Amino acid sequence: MLIVVLMAAVTYIPRMLPLVFLRDIRMPPYLRACLQFIPYAVLGALIFPGALYSTGNISTAIAGIMGSAILAFLRLNLVIVVVGGILCAYLFGLL
Repeated sequence: MLIVVLMAAVTYIPRMLPLVFLRDIRMPPYLRACLQFIPYAVLGALIFPGALYSTGNISTAIAGIMGSAILAFLRLNLVIVVVGGILCAYLFGLL
């Protein structure tokens, strides 16, 4: 139980300290706008390599990624984007 409590503290402290000490700092609007894109960039960096090697064939994976990107650009539901990407990869693999 002590290990779990210590792990929780080690995880919580780095997240809490910036909120406590940087609470009153005013950031320029351009920096705030740049920081708002970080979660999307990190998510893309985590997902893209896995999607690229998911099918065992890079060309079918790229077809799936392109299909998903097009459907996401059209602002469709996330389930439709995922299923559409899978279908694109599968259909391109049949060619």
